This record gives sequence, C-alpha cells and structure tokens, in this order.
Amino acid sequence: MKHITLKDGRIKEFSKKMDFMGIINVTDNSFYSGSRTYNTDDAIKRAKKLIEEGATFLDIGGESTRPGSDPVDAEEEINRVCPVIKEIKKLYPEVLLSVDTYRSKTALAAIENGVDIINDISGLTFDENMVKVIAETKVPLILMHIKGKPKTMHVKPHYDNVVKEVYEFLEGQINYAYENGVEKNKIIIDLGIGFGKNAEHNIELLKNISYFDTLNLPHLLAVSRKKFIGKVLNYEDAKDRLFGTIGISVYARTKGIEIARVHDVKENLEAVRMVEEFL
Repeated sequence: MKHITLKDGRIKEFSKKMDFMGIINVTDNSFYSGSRTYNTDDAIKRAKKLIEEGATFLDIGGESTRPGSDPVDAEEEINRVCPVIKEIKKLYPEVLLSVDTYRSKTALAAIENGVDIINDISGLTFDENMVKVIAETKVPLILMHIKGKPKTMHVKPHYDNVVKEVYEFLEGQINYAYENGVEKNKIIIDLGIGFGKNAEHNIELLKNISYFDTLNLPHLLAVSRKKFIGKVLNYEDAKDRLFGTIGISVYARTKGIEIARVHDVKENLEAVRMVEEFL
C-alpha cells in the first residue's frame, strides 16, 4: 500500500478509497472565484466546509498561478498563508495541510506554522533552496511537472511526446530530490495538468495516466474546473465546469489515483464513493 511519512513520523496510508484535497486560495485573482478567500476568517469558514464535506487534505495558496498571472513577493505570500495555516491547524489538527508555493522562504515559514506538506508547482526547479528545506524539515513534497512559468506557460506550449517528457521530468526530479537528502516515502507526484500544456496535451496525459504507475509513488490529480474541461464541453466560465471535473475524478479513481485536488469536495467525493462500491 502506498503511503507518505509525515514530518513527525506518522504514516499516511492511501487505501482503496480516494482521498480529496480541498482548495483554499487566499487571493483575489485565482481562476475560480469559488476558491478565493480574502482574509483568515473567510479561509476558516471555507476550511470548515471542506472538512465537513470529507476533505482529508487542504491546500492553501497565497499566489495565483493561473496562466498569465503575475507573481507576488515572498513576504506578501507568507503574510497571506501563515495566519490561515496556523489557525486551521489549531482548530482542525487532524486535517493535513499543504501550502501551494515554489518559494523556499514561504515553505519554511509555513512549516514553522504547522503545515504538513509542500506543494511545489515547479517540481523543485524555481528555487534551488527548496530541496534543502524539504530534506532538512522532513516534510512530504508534492512534486509537479510544469513547462515554463505561470506568466507565459500558456503561449504555444510544445512537446514531441508529452507523456514521455512529463514522465522523464518527474523521474529526474524524484532522483534529484533523493540525491539531495529527501527521504523515501516523502514524494507525491502531480502531472501538472494545465501548466504549460494545451487541451490536447492534458487529454493525452489523462488517457495515459497509468503509464506513471511505474514511478510507484502516490499520485495527486489536479484538474478541477480547468480550462481544457471547458474546451471539451464548450464552457468558457469555470463555474460551469463542475460536472466535467466530477467525470474526470471518477475516471481517475478507476485508474487507481490516490488523491484528487478539487474545489468542490462533496460533489466529487460522493460520485467517486458510489463508483468505488463497484470496483
């Protein structure tokens, strides 16, 4: 059974039931308005809702990484996420918190305030000190593939073979992490759907998602309400992409994916739980 070892030595096992990660964005410009919170009180209310709906994990972000977005500085990011992390951990110590950041300074501050996992969209490529923080603090890492930077990654992304290239990136960065002191059973992979990939790339990765099983690591899938769903279903607005998201969550569960990162925990969880009855 796949698992991760938390920084305090506890084991989080992944069973035959999919885990869900709820999204909390302490931002005013994340692509889906339903995930935005504007202060700690808003974030706590959203956390309570997501936990009650069945979230095992909560992912807290202080910078939008939507295509075309501008970065914020580390201090602003820290000021947004750390009070939220500290308060949620105090109120809901059982929930596993991840922080969505590619900055080692933010990661370290978040860990000091109680975060359990670092969710690095860059796969350890944007900040050379991130791998050191992960290794020294012994926190698990969500290691994601990205091509380019959020500001420009949507401009004509090209791959000769997207499945092969994403696999090789993840394999290489996993080895890089281990070579730099990250312990075994600390890594979760994420294909980075939508990050430097067009709709055709995303669909090709999803069609071949089982190809990544040989990495033998827990797999997080983050597709919730993303643009390629709208392209398939002809919906421009992210608010109309819930049912498309649910469809992919169900598909992912039939392929053995361990975690789905979603805006809407209840709806995705209930659909998946029904399917799990027949698997």
